[in-house]
Amino acid sequence: MFRLGIAQIQPGDVEKVAGLVKEADLVLLPEYSLFDPTGLPAEEVWQRATTLEDFVERLGRIASRSGAYVAGAFLERGPRPRVYNTTALVSPSGALVGIYRKTHLFDAYGYRESDVVEPGAELSQVFDVKGVKVGFAVCFELRFPEVFRELALAGVQLAAVPAAWYSGPLKEETLHVLARARAVENGIYVAVAALYGQRFTGRSLVANPFGVVEAELGAGERYREVAIDLSLVEEARKTVPTLNLRRPRLYKSLCGGKET
Repeated sequence: MFRLGIAQIQPGDVEKVAGLVKEADLVLLPEYSLFDPTGLPAEEVWQRATTLEDFVERLGRIASRSGAYVAGAFLERGPRPRVYNTTALVSPSGALVGIYRKTHLFDAYGYRESDVVEPGAELSQVFDVKGVKVGFAVCFELRFPEVFRELALAGVQLAAVPAAWYSGPLKEETLHVLARARAVENGIYVAVAALYGQRFTGRSLVANPFGVVEAELGAGERYREVAIDLSLVEEARKTVPTLNLRRPRLYKSLCGGKET
């Protein structure tokens, strides 16, 4: 059975992960995995950001040592002084499989990610990781059900979500409610690898297609491996076939006027 590793680390602790992996087929790291950009001016963020090639090399060291696919999010240098919030997926050989650049930026709770980050232009493609269809979303995008519905309609069975969830009143509860809702409404697994630190919640989790939390990492730096049972995806979609029962004609504003 497919095994997913969730690495709940503090910013900059990517190198620690290689020694934690046991039997995972895919290891997921958080958003802002290299450094925390909160409050930094755009030019400083750009200077501290890195290239895709450098990050792939870092993930590749974890992958080659563990024999697992590895994915994580980092700030990638774009046209100065802009950066991208990029998730990279590498194979067990350390080769780049693909990337996803965060499309919905965190301009909420007084933060303005868009002051520094350039949004991506497309949602995640679907990646075949040892027979499991994986797609990516990042942190704040949990608040956009359209993102996860699109992934589900594209065939995703596991939505992998690197996150840096800021602490605050009810924020931990909100994280779990959103992840479980995105899972149960689409009949997919939703896995969140959440950054831990001074201003971040941790509380990484894996919700199965029925919305049941199969793993929750709490606070602190932690690593957990979780079995992903694809038969639950099939069972959930047969039991509650929401994808087949949709009526797009009734919500054209969400579908760009299309009826399919």
